[in-house]
Amino acid sequence: METFSKKEKEKARQKKRKDKEEKREDRKANATKGLGLDDMLAYVDENGNISSTPPDPRKKKRIDQEDIQIGVAKQQAGEPQDLVRQGVVTFFNDSKGYGFIRDLQSQESIFVHINGVKEPIGEQDKVTFTTEMTPKGPNAVDVKKLVA
Repeated sequence: METFSKKEKEKARQKKRKDKEEKREDRKANATKGLGLDDMLAYVDENGNISSTPPDPRKKKRIDQEDIQIGVAKQQAGEPQDLVRQGVVTFFNDSKGYGFIRDLQSQESIFVHINGVKEPIGEQDKVTFTTEMTPKGPNAVDVKKLVA
């Protein structure tokens, strides 16, 4: 004697088996195995978009190996570094011994260490300084407070 729940479970199993068989038949009908290499390739165009057409060899750009930069770009030597410049201290931490000066002429931020300071400075002080190049960039030295 079969109960109602046994009949329902058997119907569910039959439905599941039928769905699985339909999926198998669908996969066989729409199989992508055995396609040629050209059908499976995708290309990237000059704008970075994926495309199914190969790139045009006439638009090929030649890149020299020396032009490729890996890591930090080299600092370019700019104007002479021995000029006395003026700036405003934007940040200075006495306990850690470093800060930054905003150059009034070029508006660039220049690192300053306590070893390059001639007299005590604080934030928003107007100062004169010279710069020297270090491997990490310009560094302010001979920093003196301007008398206002």
